[in-house]
Amino acid sequence: MKNIIFVCGSLRKGSYNRIYMETMMQHVPEDWNIKEVSFKDVPVYNFDLEGDNEPQAVTTFRDALSEADGIIIVTPEYNTGVPGPLKNAIDWASRVKNKGDRSPLVNRPFAVAGCSPGATGSALSQAQLRQTLTAMNAHIMPGPKLIIGKVHELITPEGKIEDQRSISYMERFLNAFDEYIEKVNP
Repeated sequence: MKNIIFVCGSLRKGSYNRIYMETMMQHVPEDWNIKEVSFKDVPVYNFDLEGDNEPQAVTTFRDALSEADGIIIVTPEYNTGVPGPLKNAIDWASRVKNKGDRSPLVNRPFAVAGCSPGATGSALSQAQLRQTLTAMNAHIMPGPKLIIGKVHELITPEGKIEDQRSISYMERFLNAFDEYIEKVNP
């Protein structure tokens, strides 16, 4: 079994990215043990809070990431960039509580996906997120990319994604990530 963590880049309960992520979670490979990890309680990064002063929410978030065989981040795009709270959580995860520890981002396989009502989806925020994760020495799956524009047109009035073309893209993305994890960590 592979332990796969999903992180939604939006904190809004009914966000398009949450709906998309929850649909993805219904189509994962059979050998995945999945869970969502939230960063909603992670405070704004502050060097003065590192080490012994680290907030419990930061420790919880970082520990969850360190237990993962792979991490999928599904993120919206805010003003052509990564949502601030998501970037903040990644900044915290890049730091270590104890000297000699290693960030859970280092050498960890990541996949990045996202959607937006805009025509270009979350292409720019995904590019920024990839840049940040690369700086942290994470392994980011190069493709296939999952960038969904006009997502509001794919969501049913009940708040679901049932479009078979979208589900097929999701499954291809998830299976590619499964193979990527094997390649990165045989």
